[in-house]
Amino acid sequence: MSEYDLDLEEDVEERPFNREHFARILSYARPYPKTVVAATALTLTGIVLGLVEPLMFRAALDHGIATKDWRVLGTILSGILILRVLALVISRAQIKTTNYLGQRVLFDLRQGLFEHVEHLPFSFFDHRPAGKIISRITNDVNHIGNLAASGVINVVSQMISLVGIIVIMMSLHWRMAALSFTTIPFLALVLTKLRWALQSAWGDTRKAVADINAHLNETIQGLQVIQAFGRESSNSMKFDRANRKFFGAYMRAVRLDQAFWPLADIVGAAGTCIVIWYGAKEYLAGSVTLGLMLAFTNYLGKFWAPISTFSRVWSQILSAMASAERVFGILDLKTESDESEEAVRAASLGEAPKLEIMPPIEGRVVFDHVTFGYRAAEPVLHDVSFTVEPGETIALVGPTGAGKTTIINLLARFYLPTAGRVLVDGRDLMTVDLPSYRKQMGTVLQDTFIFSGTIMDNLRFGKLDATQEEVERAVEAACARGFIEDMPGGFQAEVKERGTNLSSGQRQLLAFARAILADPRILILDEATSSVDPETERLIQQAMKALLAGRTSFIIAHRLSTVRAADRIMVIEDGKIAEEGTHDELVEAQGKYASLYEAQFKAQENRVMPAGRKKPSP
Repeated sequence: MSEYDLDLEEDVEERPFNREHFARILSYARPYPKTVVAATALTLTGIVLGLVEPLMFRAALDHGIATKDWRVLGTILSGILILRVLALVISRAQIKTTNYLGQRVLFDLRQGLFEHVEHLPFSFFDHRPAGKIISRITNDVNHIGNLAASGVINVVSQMISLVGIIVIMMSLHWRMAALSFTTIPFLALVLTKLRWALQSAWGDTRKAVADINAHLNETIQGLQVIQAFGRESSNSMKFDRANRKFFGAYMRAVRLDQAFWPLADIVGAAGTCIVIWYGAKEYLAGSVTLGLMLAFTNYLGKFWAPISTFSRVWSQILSAMASAERVFGILDLKTESDESEEAVRAASLGEAPKLEIMPPIEGRVVFDHVTFGYRAAEPVLHDVSFTVEPGETIALVGPTGAGKTTIINLLARFYLPTAGRVLVDGRDLMTVDLPSYRKQMGTVLQDTFIFSGTIMDNLRFGKLDATQEEVERAVEAACARGFIEDMPGGFQAEVKERGTNLSSGQRQLLAFARAILADPRILILDEATSSVDPETERLIQQAMKALLAGRTSFIIAHRLSTVRAADRIMVIEDGKIAEEGTHDELVEAQGKYASLYEAQFKAQENRVMPAGRKKPSP
């Protein structure tokens, strides 16, 4: 099984705290050493100020009030006030600095994950709902960012603070300190027991969020179909189940998270009572001063605060660990370039050479005994071989599932062949730098994808530096000028997401213009099957003629006019080339194509035949 065959929910198992992932999260702060140093310095300063204050209260009580020295008391109290103001300023600066650092980590991680996903092979997306991938880039990255923003600093600062408190308590009165620590083993036992349950609970919560995102994304994309079939109620029930699953998982995590607090409060109160009881005896015996008792009980309160804070941050760390395993699980997947290098290394039984930059393409394409399956045990293409010369137009026809789309997917190098080679101008696509190759390709899919933005943004998508003159020539060649000029704003008219404010015909013409402007050397075209009015059909045919001129083209054909105009037709059936030749040659042969022509294309011919005109013989 390929690493890409694993479902996103199963990519990551619930595990305890992972030092490797924790260190990897921290590594994202490495590019910001000044911010890290500033945050550390501010944190340490704040800790020191917090530890000094109880000692100043002790001095005020023992050396000011007890001795009735008002000058000393005033000096100490002024110092305490200055200390409080300074601590407030330090705290605000520390919060601002750590949040900035956390947001930088979040930004870099999200950007890196997004760019990595962009370069993953198509096999990664074959069986993954888009909503779950989105959840990785949004929700899971946010959890990691929260850890980086406050969790790490909190853990470190609370640990340092705890050590300082213990040292001071021991120096003040080691017997009372020892009594304070007797409750720690019980608290540690409770925390250990809750840790495993929390890890599982937060993992279930992440999965439930991913399910909600996936269903929501699917609903938005397919809302028209849902409404057309009146399935709103059943779809809502499905979402309700996912929503309830999240609610239950989250509430379980919250209950476990909150279970610690009452126990911590009870244990803390018990420890404080024991210390006060013992300290009172010592005070009455004259062994300790009232100032020492006040300072010690103050430190005792501070002693429980880091432990309680650590327990809260620990649940945050566990939540981030569940997210980190999912995010890093994607980041560790091989990109398309990694796959190519690995395939070359395996083929050469040695170190993979550097992928070569594709020079200007002439357009000769060779499939050399290509076999391929989206899953290794289920081949879709079987030993396919053919050669296409530069400038030749190939029409791929055949029943649904025959392998037509797979051929163009391999030509675009969205997948690697299971066996055999795909060569362009004599270069094996496995050894070619993909961006340099794909920049010379043009793809117009059946479901034309139009991005939100302006008409101009969409036209320049394949050539960002295109001049206005080049854009207008492409629009003219694609017969798209008319509808563009009719839109408010013309080239600067806003297009909604997926081009929903354009008709299907307008989207096709815009896609043709975009491809013409990019001037690809190899064109892949999956004809749209949607019906359009006769005038738009005429414009589409005219635009297609301009698009195909002078370039090697592969078309999954659905129109009779396209099939007739092709230099060669390949009939794909059961993953093999059943027949190939021109339209007339294949009709005359009375084979697979002739049957397909009778069933699929002849009806088109009859529909467009003028009334009273005699149909020519094939």
